[in-house]
Amino acid sequence: MTRRQQRGWSLSFAALALTTALPLPASGAGVTTQDSAVVRTDRGAVRGVEHADYREFHGIPFAAPPVGELRWRSPRPHAPWTGTRDATKPGARCAQLASVTGTPASNAEDCLYLTVTAPRPVGRGPKPVMVWLHGGGFVEGAGSEYDPHRIAVRGDVLVVTVNYRLGIFSNFAHPGLDGSGAFGLEDQQAALRWVRRNAVAFGGDPGNVTLFGQSAGGQSVCAQLAAPGAAGLFHRAVIQSSLCTTKIPANALAPGLPTVSPWETVESVAARGRQTATALRCPDPATALTCLRDLPPEQLMPVFGQFAGLSYGSRTLPEDPYRVLREGRMHRMPVLSGTTRDEMTFMQAVIDLSGGPLTARRYRQYLDEAFGVDADRVAARYPLRPHEPPSRTWAAVTTDSALTCPTLNRSRLFARHVPTYGYEFADRTVPPTLPDVGYPYGAYHSADLFSLFDLRDGAVGPELDAQQRRLGDLMIDYWTAFARTANPNAPGLPRWPRLRPNTPAAQSLATGPHGVGPVDLAQEHHCQFWDSVSALR
Repeated sequence: MTRRQQRGWSLSFAALALTTALPLPASGAGVTTQDSAVVRTDRGAVRGVEHADYREFHGIPFAAPPVGELRWRSPRPHAPWTGTRDATKPGARCAQLASVTGTPASNAEDCLYLTVTAPRPVGRGPKPVMVWLHGGGFVEGAGSEYDPHRIAVRGDVLVVTVNYRLGIFSNFAHPGLDGSGAFGLEDQQAALRWVRRNAVAFGGDPGNVTLFGQSAGGQSVCAQLAAPGAAGLFHRAVIQSSLCTTKIPANALAPGLPTVSPWETVESVAARGRQTATALRCPDPATALTCLRDLPPEQLMPVFGQFAGLSYGSRTLPEDPYRVLREGRMHRMPVLSGTTRDEMTFMQAVIDLSGGPLTARRYRQYLDEAFGVDADRVAARYPLRPHEPPSRTWAAVTTDSALTCPTLNRSRLFARHVPTYGYEFADRTVPPTLPDVGYPYGAYHSADLFSLFDLRDGAVGPELDAQQRRLGDLMIDYWTAFARTANPNAPGLPRWPRLRPNTPAAQSLATGPHGVGPVDLAQEHHCQFWDSVSALR
């Protein structure tokens, strides 16, 4: 995969009230002291930051640093510490390249940290816990970028944002490497086990945990629903804008990338890992892993993005999650899932800004490469128009075929077994975070995040107006009601119908007097048509 393709991949998209001076509970986690900025975890005490209506605890280690001999090994317990650990600043971002959206590069492998945001007053628990998995195509991002205090305060929930290993440090595989291809997923499970042990100390309920994520974070939620080791670690799932099921059309994520599944076999990744070891002058299979572990992280960064995707066939993720879902064998729990109205304008804009806009001739070539014998049918359904650049038309094709319709179909599969709620974030007024490219971004991939989170730690989002903030409050009310009761409906909120296996209706989320209510996704995004396209089956 070329550097340009790597960039394309990277943007895919408490049981007790708190008291003082009590001994440690049986779980090993402690309780707050009289100083509510200090909380005792099962590894030691941490001192966070107090605000008027919430507390933050940054940079809490949930596993030992995966460095040296622990590179490409399952996460190990962190050693206890004495005294009170400073928890006022984020931990290091996991190793990654700088992004086109401005977040910084990092070579840090000592990065398995999380942040806890807890509403005040501290004695008003136990509170539902929401654990956030960030996006970034498994090659960029950090939990510390996301400031969830509006969710925590408005929803009266405990929010935990998590770092997990990325790129070659996460998804690398090699013949004979135990845990191949799934170290980042294991990190997420380690963070969930930390939550189970320590939620009570921060006022949370370890028996009511919602795992939610967007883009790569949403795909991670899909994976954890199929991962045996995640059983019992969470109780609700929120999947936002993620590639979890059907094939992704050629050229959708990067020019030249063929039609691919969201999930690769671990054997395929291991073959690529062996080639990578040879290229890095560690060719002997008997000593390759020792040789590779001796390399400093900066020597691995040139091939960092070659290990961007998740794989199955390991003990962590034994089977293709899509197959597990189709057969109804996932961890059964209520699900809330959806997409944005114009998902792929963001991705296409990144490609246009780096390589120039799509031409009419190139558009037709993309259709042929992605859809083969059905290319003419796709061209007739999505014709080029004089007022619309080819890039915008291609973004509509890939939005519908790669994200919206597969998400609707996946949600219908969930609805056969568990309570399921579908949505579409359709606010096309959110300001874009990238430069003008000659066509509207609309409700682009990640636009919904700004309704839920403020940003920090190098990440920058748009300024929202009063209407957009009101929509954000509504979404927070829905998301936290779902976390609390497994149903997004609550008094005072517009009714959100439960999705049924044979209905196409989801909840539209947009500004304006008629912005919230049912939408027929199948009709709006031509899903019956896409179900008939053979290349995507």
